[in-house]
Amino acid sequence: MSHYLVTGAAGFIGAHTAETLLAQGHAVTGIDNLNDAYDPRMKEYRLRKLVALPGFTFVRADIAQKAILEEARLRHVRFDGIIHLAARAGVRYSVENPWVFLESNVIGTLNMLELARANGNCKFILASTSSIYGANPPYPTPETASSSEPLQPYAASKKSAEVLAHSYHHLYGIDTTVLRFFTVYGPAGRPDLALFRFVQWIVEGRPVRINGDGTQSRGFTYIDDIVRGILSALKPLGYEIINLGGHEVITINGLVTLIEELTGKKATVQYGPPNLADMYTNWADVTKARELLGWSPEYEMRRGVEQLIAWYMQEREWAKDILTL
Repeated sequence: MSHYLVTGAAGFIGAHTAETLLAQGHAVTGIDNLNDAYDPRMKEYRLRKLVALPGFTFVRADIAQKAILEEARLRHVRFDGIIHLAARAGVRYSVENPWVFLESNVIGTLNMLELARANGNCKFILASTSSIYGANPPYPTPETASSSEPLQPYAASKKSAEVLAHSYHHLYGIDTTVLRFFTVYGPAGRPDLALFRFVQWIVEGRPVRINGDGTQSRGFTYIDDIVRGILSALKPLGYEIINLGGHEVITINGLVTLIEELTGKKATVQYGPPNLADMYTNWADVTKARELLGWSPEYEMRRGVEQLIAWYMQEREWAKDILTL
């Protein structure tokens, strides 16, 4: 049995990762500050499930505060690895308040790297983003594509975190794997992202608001595939940057049509101006993940959206009121 520290444990990816590790018999210490980046009720829902599981310890704290390094429940535990998933995410909000993104994503990463160093240079996994590739990468996008032209502070902060992680690998030999996620979705997903919002809006008969004309596209990745990739990356790799992304790309209009088919409900779509912070598309080249991790995405888009809709209908009594503005 190993003991892992999972940051952002009440977040979408963090909660699923922690739950899977616990099911495998590992111990997990989870950190989260339960901020209001999106409706806290979703984080509280995930956390309630985790604290009921044996082997889970929860620390409510802000990783951006240096005092986290003095937290007794972290200082006096020997971790086999730190899975650093906590972050301020959201390309559009980062334009409005870039300071909080720098604090959480850069200072927070620095503090977690210091914690890894204090833990004997244990394995370190850093969650990064496909947004780092900017406006015109090759498609499908390999890890060798330029990541030096971010379109918003969110991607810039993630680039900074990657660079910091490399410096700690170089100085202290911390085995570090940077995982660049491509648009993750699934049950209990982030309500500020398109898939949750569209499911809620279409099921509840609310207008579906789309920035631009809906021809922009994404390579969505199902949560179970992402978690498999994270756990596969716990092995020693040195310093590697690896894409984890779905193999299907769908337009936003196509996504609305798919949800209409699966729910049997017709959407009322309202188009607005495009947002300059948004990438027009993303599409992962996962050759490196196959070679180094033995990983490839398994969930077809239709199957994954069916799982999300089934979860939403089961939890509809409260999920219909989750804020998705």
